[in-house]
Amino acid sequence: MSVKLTNVLKDQEASAGVDPAISNYEDLFNTAKQNGSEVRQQGYEEFNNLYYDLVTDFYEYGWGTSFHFAPGVPGERMETSQQRHQHLLAHRIGLGAGMAVADLGCGIAGPLLEIARFSGAKIVGVNSNEYQLKKARKRTEEAGLSDQVEFLHCDFLNVDAPDGSFDAVYAIEATCCAPDKVSVYGEAFRLLKPGGHFGAYEFCLTDRFNSQDPHHLQIKADIELGGGLLDIDFMPTVDNALQTVGFEIVETRDIATQAHPSIPWYQPLVSPGLSLAALRKAKVGRWMTHHLLRALEALRLAPQGSVRVHTTLNLCADAMAEAGQLGIFTPMYFIHGRKPD
Repeated sequence: MSVKLTNVLKDQEASAGVDPAISNYEDLFNTAKQNGSEVRQQGYEEFNNLYYDLVTDFYEYGWGTSFHFAPGVPGERMETSQQRHQHLLAHRIGLGAGMAVADLGCGIAGPLLEIARFSGAKIVGVNSNEYQLKKARKRTEEAGLSDQVEFLHCDFLNVDAPDGSFDAVYAIEATCCAPDKVSVYGEAFRLLKPGGHFGAYEFCLTDRFNSQDPHHLQIKADIELGGGLLDIDFMPTVDNALQTVGFEIVETRDIATQAHPSIPWYQPLVSPGLSLAALRKAKVGRWMTHHLLRALEALRLAPQGSVRVHTTLNLCADAMAEAGQLGIFTPMYFIHGRKPD
């Protein structure tokens, strides 16, 4: 475990700046929360880039190349569950060979490459974070998919592509990072050809969330701080945003409540599986990683500030696990909209 962790952290760019960067991130987060939507709109890209500069290596260490949740079935590896979840999205929005498709917020391209293999579509990954794009391009080359996949380094609210460039657009737990849903869904609508389809897995609060309950509010705040999110919307807000920008709603549903028989999406955060990779996600594994990081920092084998970043991520993981158990939050509200002809 220690060898893998030090190897991952060695890859982090500007590692000497981790400690001041986490302080800057927390300051930006607090400023945005205190000053409302105007500050969120103006500063969210800097906020997002700072967040992913800090956490990408930790995500890769704990989750591999796909930074998202998925319901599982008994005996199924997490990676297989994630691939099945990705295939479901691709199938629902009708991806096929030769189609031009955009992946908004493509991360380090784990899901993108799997969907490219599964569908045969030509996919453009959109990401504003250069560190993640560097990893995505390398993985694409290694996968032998450079003729099918390319990347755009730009904000997903202002994609460097003409109107009507794509047959389909999708996002996997990425549009939750936008300052508001109307802006990001409006950009997806602009990018689509008439008749094109948009699909996404969205972070949402459920109708069990009680905005008057201090404990619910604290869970939400912990997910936002540790997840790089400025707000989490309720499901009706997401549906309304789709319609506001012009989409015909084909389908919206919470996959978390409808996957059966299944292992809940949050289970990997609670109980260790049978593999070392599964152990790293669970509470006991995260505790072990945290104490290992303390030792590595003291020995100067991990960047100063790594423990602070991991503390913030652990806060989010614990809050997500509890939110899932309470049924007040889902990371997989599936939305499917169609741009009218």
